Amino acid sequence: MENITKDMTIGEILRTAPEVAPVLLEAGMHCLGCPSAQAESLEEAAMVHGMDIDALMAKIAAL
Repeated sequence: MENITKDMTIGEILRTAPEVAPVLLEAGMHCLGCPSAQAESLEEAAMVHGMDIDALMAKIAAL
């Protein structure tokens, strides 16, 4: 999943690679379709949810 970056919005990620959704849901990001997911970067969402962005990126890269 090298085409996924932490600067992408969650909406962009889901349009590009929908298979990432279960990883995000498992991490606690249950609002994948909400308006903020369309404008918030993955890094911003991780910060809001108190997640380690590097650990999350590692899980996504492992797909």
